[in-house]
Amino acid sequence: MKIRVTISVLFFLVTCFVKINSQTFNHPNIGLKSHETLEISKIEITPQKTLIFLSVENRITGGYFCADKNILIIYPDGTRSKLTASKGIPVCPDSYKFKTIGERLNFELTFPPLKQNTQWIDLVEDCSDNCFSFFGVCLNSDLNRKIDDASVLAEKEEPAEALMNFIKIAGTIDSKNSGIEGLIYINIIKLSKETANIPKAAEWYTKLKLSGIPRNELYIKHLNSQGIIY
Repeated sequence: MKIRVTISVLFFLVTCFVKINSQTFNHPNIGLKSHETLEISKIEITPQKTLIFLSVENRITGGYFCADKNILIIYPDGTRSKLTASKGIPVCPDSYKFKTIGERLNFELTFPPLKQNTQWIDLVEDCSDNCFSFFGVCLNSDLNRKIDDASVLAEKEEPAEALMNFIKIAGTIDSKNSGIEGLIYINIIKLSKETANIPKAAEWYTKLKLSGIPRNELYIKHLNSQGIIY
């Protein structure tokens, strides 16, 4: 009986330790991504592994999708972590063929445990054709919440209020969270333009150009592709 009790207590303590040292991010905010209908639905970080749950929606007749075996997590310091396993997605050149327009494919990617105190990552498919990428995936719960709240205001057609919130967020971001900073700049620029505050849009466009944040040139290119240039 004493042995059983000891084992039960040990199991309970181990379970508690795993829960305490695990984190889940539902629909984390992303600076930029390559595929419009490809989304990160959840990231689970445990002491044993990192699980990234994704989904992609088909919007064309005869659509198909696959994932290369060379998928990387890229850390802010440039170091890389390689994919160890995948589930629910064929490895290229094999592919999943969608049956209907609007069909959604859900799949999982497994990586080694994430480095401690990592606030953001890039997720990049290292291949030669139509490769996917997510730049500036935010792994800061408080920052994700603030961005979500500001985004809801924009969706409710309250651009002036949303703009104020994004400017406040910009003032609180430190170097540890610079991966998501480009998204904040983009929202401020677009909302300034939407509220007819062109001087402010131009001001933040210049700030973005001079900021030196990660993937800076891609954010500028994204704005330019939408006709926004100052």
